Amino acid sequence: MNVCTYIAYTKKSSTFAVSNRTKHRQRKNTHMKEINASDFPKEVLEGGKVVLDFYSTECPPCEALAPKFESMAELYGEKIKFLKIFRQGNRELAAQLGVSSSPTLLFFDNGQQILDTISGGIKKSEIMDRLDKMISPEEVKTIKSRMKPVISEYDVAILGAGPAGLTAGLYLGQAKINTVIIDPALPGGYMGITHQVSNYPGFDQPQNGYMLAHYMSEQTKQTGIDFKVAVDVSSVDLVKKEIVIDQLETIRAKKIIISTGTSPNTMNAPGENEFKGKGISYCATCDAKYYVDKEVIVIGGGNSAVEEALFITKFASKVTMVHQFDALTANQTAIEHLKANDRISVLYSHEPRKFEKRADKMVATLENLKTKELFELDADGVFVFIGFKANTSVLGSVVPELDQWGYIKTDEDRRTSLPDVFAIGDIVSKKYRQITTAVADGTVAAMTISKEM
Repeated sequence: MNVCTYIAYTKKSSTFAVSNRTKHRQRKNTHMKEINASDFPKEVLEGGKVVLDFYSTECPPCEALAPKFESMAELYGEKIKFLKIFRQGNRELAAQLGVSSSPTLLFFDNGQQILDTISGGIKKSEIMDRLDKMISPEEVKTIKSRMKPVISEYDVAILGAGPAGLTAGLYLGQAKINTVIIDPALPGGYMGITHQVSNYPGFDQPQNGYMLAHYMSEQTKQTGIDFKVAVDVSSVDLVKKEIVIDQLETIRAKKIIISTGTSPNTMNAPGENEFKGKGISYCATCDAKYYVDKEVIVIGGGNSAVEEALFITKFASKVTMVHQFDALTANQTAIEHLKANDRISVLYSHEPRKFEKRADKMVATLENLKTKELFELDADGVFVFIGFKANTSVLGSVVPELDQWGYIKTDEDRRTSLPDVFAIGDIVSKKYRQITTAVADGTVAAMTISKEM
């Protein structure tokens, strides 16, 4: 999150919207244009080949997509029209097009929607793959010929800009060690889309996750290290110490710190992938505001599920939690807050088995785990919070030693089994995963490296 976004966040939401939209419009890109719903017939339906970005304010994935979308407009803009539209100011059009999550990219050719819709944490490679299908192979070849590879040399490359990675970058930057932080999204990791953080030392009031992410990233940037965020991590070679981003830039380092964190688990239930971003969401901060006076289902019963359900009740009129166990697994304080909220009810010992969309409603087929009976529960939207898994798939074919749950084993200095490769934060095999423990990991790894270089 940059300074402009921070300033806007500290004012009223209406001021934020104006500031954030102005920021989008002021990008110096002649191949990209912002439209409103009234422009849609001419600019999109009569616009030939078009890619349309529905973005929102207060949306970290939208901020992460913006530079990717802009760079694609520079490359493909002579063949395809790139348009942006402010979703919160064009709700009716968004609803007509089935857009219920931000950001969402739609593709059109001569007035007809083509290809598949993509939303959420969109990778540059996903955009390029679809754009390539909209033009001829010869045109694709010409565009790709303009993309020149580069090599960058660093002492340390930090893969992941969550609280652990940012802390490591802070210490390394202050030690004047040539360091780069790489992340496919904005700095902050999962913390950046967490509604509130109430147990981080130094604040007498709960902090919005995006603001805590902003404070940390701005402090680290002031040390002068390089940030390469909102990029695609094309490949990682932990043996050669090489990281390729956006299929173009090869980053070589003497040491690598793995700080890739975790990702939300999915249920793998029929319909879940199909309706992701179209009624099923994994980010309450991003999407809860679109369910004002509506009914919502929340899957899960841990801390994240309870805290996010409480946040959703600021907008939704009713929240039904679906939990597989007989009791919630969140901390007692969160449970007490939930019980005091008359907008939330809990279905214990139930699991979802299928998701469908009927008209404008999401329909979840639930199983009673005790009676094995199936029944349907409809709502306007579904939010999923069922835990996390270690993000190791990005690390390439040779990975450090893992524990039985897929987390990276380290010593007390956060060294892994691979030479000059460290791991910090939630991806590490350890008992507790908190922002405070992630920050501690980053400190330990950075101080260890500082003494070695």
